[in-house]
Amino acid sequence: MPAWVIDKYGGNDVLRFTKNASFPIINYPNEVIVKVFAAGLNPIDVSMRGGYGAATLSVKRDPLNINQSGSEFPLVLGRDVSGVIMECGLDVKYFRERDEVWAAIPPWKQGSLAEFVVLSANEVSHKPKSLSHTEAAAIPYVATTAWSALVNTGGLNKDNCAKKRVLILGASGGVGTFAIQMLKAWGAHVTVTCSQNAERFVKGLGADGVVDYTAGPVEEPLGALEKFDLILDNVGGDTERWALNLLKPWTGAKYVTLVTPFLQNTDRLGIADGMMQTAATVATKAFKHLVKGVHYRWGFFAPSGPALDEIREMVDAGQIRPVVEETFSFSQVPQAMEKVEKGHARGKTVVQISKGGDD
Repeated sequence: MPAWVIDKYGGNDVLRFTKNASFPIINYPNEVIVKVFAAGLNPIDVSMRGGYGAATLSVKRDPLNINQSGSEFPLVLGRDVSGVIMECGLDVKYFRERDEVWAAIPPWKQGSLAEFVVLSANEVSHKPKSLSHTEAAAIPYVATTAWSALVNTGGLNKDNCAKKRVLILGASGGVGTFAIQMLKAWGAHVTVTCSQNAERFVKGLGADGVVDYTAGPVEEPLGALEKFDLILDNVGGDTERWALNLLKPWTGAKYVTLVTPFLQNTDRLGIADGMMQTAATVATKAFKHLVKGVHYRWGFFAPSGPALDEIREMVDAGQIRPVVEETFSFSQVPQAMEKVEKGHARGKTVVQISKGGDD
């Protein structure tokens, strides 16, 4: 089948187009094959192209270490997919052939920059009826990442979010722009940090308060505000030093960061030592802040069809809209990847693999 693959880790020059990629097959009865109409690109695709997380992902792909090193190649990137079900495994009851679906593809699986992709049925959801395939491909990966951080880790949901004060650090990226819309739909008060040129953009998505990080250190203007119930950190680095002081103490307030050293540790130290280093780091930080009355947590992407089911309802109700920066054709994948790598886009970069519709 046609696909863009990489045969080794590196820069944009390792991308290779082929018409002879292996056709995906159903290996388990709960899997489906999806014909890809559109694929979304994310910063993680650029990172994975360079080998980020390779040590951990190779263990996930091959837990018993049966295959040789480098067996993941040729590797297909692309974490977002919108398309049509072509074939269902014997145990799949919720979907049927020709259903329009969308999904966020786990990093250890072959991606969506190909004509077809195979997924577990519990990773897939029916596509929002109000969106085209191109628009739909802009949402799943950032949506499930934000959902995992805010709902699974942060404990927020549509029933307990009203009047909660939430701070999003680095809010003009994909996860931030989705999180603003979801939290506002659930009734939260949302404050964000972003650059001045993104201020109108995030306010248009519903942000109640905006602090410009290009105007100087944001600790002071944020410190003058009422304290928060939850902080979602998309920035990392030095922010941990001061951000936790902005939380309400002894109320169950949580700081959730999506910038963690987990994959870097396992890439650098190996799986066993990397996981030990990671466990020691997170335990030390969690205890240090717990004695101050706030909870320190790490957030991670988690594929979830049920989460996308709920997100689909919010999209079709007009509460969440896709933010598409630019659309590329299948032949322009290297240019699309380069666009993502430069990191200037506020919206999602989407690649149209084939024409939408039922053909």
